[in-house]
Amino acid sequence: MTQRTTARRGRPRDDAADQRILDAAWDLLHAAGYAGLSVDEVAERAGVAKTTLYRRWPTKDHLAIAVAARMLGEVPIPDTGDLQADLTEFASALAEQLNRVRAAGTPHSADQADQADQADQADRSAGLVAELAAAAARHRDIGELVRAGFAVRHALAQARLQRAREREGLRPGIDPELLIEQLVGPIYYRVLITGAPVDRGYAARPPLTPRPRAPRRRAAAAGPRRSPRSWSSWPATPPGPTSGPTRCRPRS
Repeated sequence: MTQRTTARRGRPRDDAADQRILDAAWDLLHAAGYAGLSVDEVAERAGVAKTTLYRRWPTKDHLAIAVAARMLGEVPIPDTGDLQADLTEFASALAEQLNRVRAAGTPHSADQADQADQADQADRSAGLVAELAAAAARHRDIGELVRAGFAVRHALAQARLQRAREREGLRPGIDPELLIEQLVGPIYYRVLITGAPVDRGYAARPPLTPRPRAPRRRAAAAGPRRSPRSWSSWPATPPGPTSGPTRCRPRS
């Protein structure tokens, strides 16, 4: 055996310092939005050196993403046996959390954001959500982190759809990934493009949470009734001249 000792790997990370930094950053984001987030002020409020903060989050963008991730948290999808109700709850929880991030830095508190937005529709903005999307575009590592988080969330939703296919009669031809994208896409569009608020009421609208079609019943033994003028009754090509008697003759 050698007498060499294991090299030190540095001081263990202080979780309490992390909490103070994120709390201070959220206070600034909540009060003044992304523009009001100052790394120097966060370090001062948290009682840490700037080098301590930068070791954890190298840029303001990284710090803002960390705060938003804590705000958003997980959006679990329930499994009650009622797929429409479960998808509605999933979309509603996402809309509620996303709107809280969007409203950060507005003159209104996050708790009153929905009522304030309804009272003042002229003040529309994607707010902090747009800044976070831009940060993901500016930094490759942030983009990968954001996409990984969404992948986990969508995997949970797709697993719920798979169980619905097995137990609740969801048509096997439905693409789970596409269905989830169509479910949450309008929520992100409303926030990022229109700047309008989103809430549980918006997410619960029928177009956002469609009820999957029930399996079709088998046709009766005599076959389905067909209208004599339905498109399926028309020949594919016009009939040609026949050698039989002419049904209609021109007047002389």
